[in-house]
Amino acid sequence: MKNLILTAACGLQPNQIEFFLKSLRKYYDDEVFFLVGQKDFETKKFLKEYNCNFLEVSVHKFDIQLKRYSFFLDVLQRDKYKNILFCDSRDIYFQSNPFNYSYKGSINYFLEDKKIKDCPYNSSWLIKTYGKETYDAISNNTISCGGTILGAHGSIKTFLTLMIDQISKHKFKRRLKYVLTFRRDKGARGSDQSHGNYIAHNNLIKNSFFHSNEAGPIATAYYLKKIRFNNNSELVNIHNEPYAVVHQYDKRWEDFKYAVVEFKKKLGIK
Repeated sequence: MKNLILTAACGLQPNQIEFFLKSLRKYYDDEVFFLVGQKDFETKKFLKEYNCNFLEVSVHKFDIQLKRYSFFLDVLQRDKYKNILFCDSRDIYFQSNPFNYSYKGSINYFLEDKKIKDCPYNSSWLIKTYGKETYDAISNNTISCGGTILGAHGSIKTFLTLMIDQISKHKFKRRLKYVLTFRRDKGARGSDQSHGNYIAHNNLIKNSFFHSNEAGPIATAYYLKKIRFNNNSELVNIHNEPYAVVHQYDKRWEDFKYAVVEFKKKLGIK
């Protein structure tokens, strides 16, 4: 049975997902499925070169973060997969096959290195989406990254269904000036992080497991405490094992730029 990677690239150009795709295809041959915009002509051509499937959607690039769950659920109704990695694309690269790891849960969450209450972004998203009472109940937990979640087919379907339900019931409260003028509030982007953390930290899916940022197979670099590379320019965890997936490396560019440049050279990326 095949594995699957689900991601989105609406409004992105080929150069913005080149690192993602070239590093991924170095280690992984199974199915990849992208969401793309109807006018993303060059990106669609690029995806075909790397044997990726895609679905054209008519969604603004600022809105896809919340609307992607329904599209992905439709994809999972079409076929059966062994394991699925749901992830971002623009700020991710791969150092090995993400499925070649002994995951402990039927759904696996990947933690950052900071508690929700200590992150102003996650605190704001959670309070403005669920309210102070819900925030207080889970704010002492470590942030679960919404940009990388891996699990079995059935558990990922359950996760997507829960996300659709939570997003429908709990809307991000936009700033008043945007409500009154009907302008787009870009500050609302990322609020799906609050829904994901609500689901994860309330254990709404059976047999879930949290992997630490320092020791697990996937790194979310923004709050990662120790940035260390081996002689192959690979980011390694506290066990000196290369992470399979590196996420948000652009948010720590001063720490990453030399290693990323070297890693890209090996992939033929300028």
